[in-house]
Amino acid sequence: MDTQQQQSSIQGAKVLMVGAGGIGCELLKTLALSGFQDIHIIDMDTIEVSNLNRQFLFRRSHVGQSKAKVARDAVLRFRPHINIRSYHANVKNPEFDVDFFKQFDVVLNGLDNLDARRHVNRLCLAADVPLVESGTTGFLGQVTVHVKGKTECYECQTKPAPKTYPVCTITSTPTKFVHCIVWAKDLLFAKLFGDKNQDNDLNVRANNAASSSKETEDVFERAEDEDIDQYGRKIYDHVFGYNIEAALSNEETWKNRRRPRPIYSKEVLPECMSQQNGSTQNCSATDDDSTVSAMPLLGLKNPQELWGLTQNSLVFIEALKLFFAKRKKVGEIGHLTFDKDDQLAVEFVTAAANIRAESFGIPLHSLFEAKGIAGNIVHAVATTNAIVAGLIVIEAIKVLKKDADKYRMTYCLEHPSRKMLLMPVEPFEPNPACYVCSKTPLVLEINTRKSKLRDLVDKIVTAKLGMNLPLVMHGASLLYEVGDDLDAIMVANYNANLEKSLSELPSPVINGSILTVEDLQQELSCKINVKHREEFDEEKEPEGMVLSGWTQSPATNGESASTSNNENEKAVDVTESSSGPEMASKKRRLSETQPENDKKETENVESDDDELMEIENPVMVSKKKKRVE
Repeated sequence: MDTQQQQSSIQGAKVLMVGAGGIGCELLKTLALSGFQDIHIIDMDTIEVSNLNRQFLFRRSHVGQSKAKVARDAVLRFRPHINIRSYHANVKNPEFDVDFFKQFDVVLNGLDNLDARRHVNRLCLAADVPLVESGTTGFLGQVTVHVKGKTECYECQTKPAPKTYPVCTITSTPTKFVHCIVWAKDLLFAKLFGDKNQDNDLNVRANNAASSSKETEDVFERAEDEDIDQYGRKIYDHVFGYNIEAALSNEETWKNRRRPRPIYSKEVLPECMSQQNGSTQNCSATDDDSTVSAMPLLGLKNPQELWGLTQNSLVFIEALKLFFAKRKKVGEIGHLTFDKDDQLAVEFVTAAANIRAESFGIPLHSLFEAKGIAGNIVHAVATTNAIVAGLIVIEAIKVLKKDADKYRMTYCLEHPSRKMLLMPVEPFEPNPACYVCSKTPLVLEINTRKSKLRDLVDKIVTAKLGMNLPLVMHGASLLYEVGDDLDAIMVANYNANLEKSLSELPSPVINGSILTVEDLQQELSCKINVKHREEFDEEKEPEGMVLSGWTQSPATNGESASTSNNENEKAVDVTESSSGPEMASKKRRLSETQPENDKKETENVESDDDELMEIENPVMVSKKKKRVE
């Protein structure tokens, strides 16, 4: 195809972009400058202050506005004659169905979560529209091409499970700062400012609790006339003092571990906080709750400064006071969840995590470092986003030209490999074991007499298979369905089925049964072969069921209690051949002309830090990479 024909195909193409964030902004700009005339953008997010350092289509005046709309308006200023349509909506909304996707020549993803990526992948397969997938993590990035029947789909290969931590480690025996962050964010913050009725180990009381406290007292409940300083100290003493003493009472736990130190407010805080630090009423915060901060009250300015125990304790109390002074008035207390863009929430979680870390002899971290961990983020690099956006457009042009022999998966590396920072790899053909694009049956081991249909729907169909509007059938019997067109009788029947064990359903599901599970919105259908199993290991198999053939691998190091949200993708594994860089894999490539004896051996090189983190557009590439010898 000559240059004129190529330009004609670009100008005549109708492109769908999903995501208008870090990659999306760069991608929209590059598409417009490359000659694309008809672009549609879907993004449900609004602009945050933290976006402005890398999402260059946005300005401070745009904070709070739709990303998709502002990005569209920004690009139309320098390309006013092209057609850009924005949708401030969730790509999983019913209006974005298979027929909607069919109108496009190619779909370009710049998403930030696995669930949405899987959803778009399935819609592209159903609509037979090519998909170009992408992601970045700091200096790492990747772009992959997915064409139905020719290359693997997004779900053909394993997506290692999010980094998880056992609940007992978080609540009783933390050894890393991330354990303290998870405790402060998912347990303490949620208990204080979220649903106080949730049951967690923070309610434990020591045997020698204050004589004025009854064992049945809910320490987290604040009385109407209770002084806020007194309440803050009570919480402080409870979680950092009494609960630590309670943990120390179990001598067996600490035989081979470092014993933690109980910390009480009287040891580190002045007698009268309000006189020393001023009143929260005089806080200089604006009306925007996300900018309220305890730091100015305490003379703290640098987020990269390492606070000591006293400073962390002061921030803890002041942040708690500000939450009740500022957020209770608008009815948010009791309904809050942690948000990394909420300055006060980050300050509170940082302070709480550092106090707990001090107690357990774990090195403290700055606010800047703690925010990165609490938000499961690796700080974004704008240059990586720009490089990946350019690679997306290059692959999109190849797709429009139908030049399948030149499709490439391209990996951006942090350090040069054979003097290259961009590693192109031939795409792989579809995985015959993929339940999404190859319709391979799954196997579910489950106790059919004890497990309810609700367990199967919640833990397997929705959580693992990612179906939004599921339908479950056993033979010709419809066991469960979701939809707006169901009458009251049908809804009642399906709800009743949810509470029945599998073997007690109208069409009993027993050993050897084959279930059909469908999602009509995604036009996805798969078979599940049921295998009855009596017992499960509560620690290794906490869900009480095991799904085989599913493309997500087990949790790292056998840990099972999920407390963080980050997702990760396969590590880069490179070999060298006479025809250029290739991915080391047992999978067959689209073209298999490379003789085996041309391939060199590889050596696994592990980094010191194997923690997996996620940023706005995660590739989820582990820091533990395999590199060419």
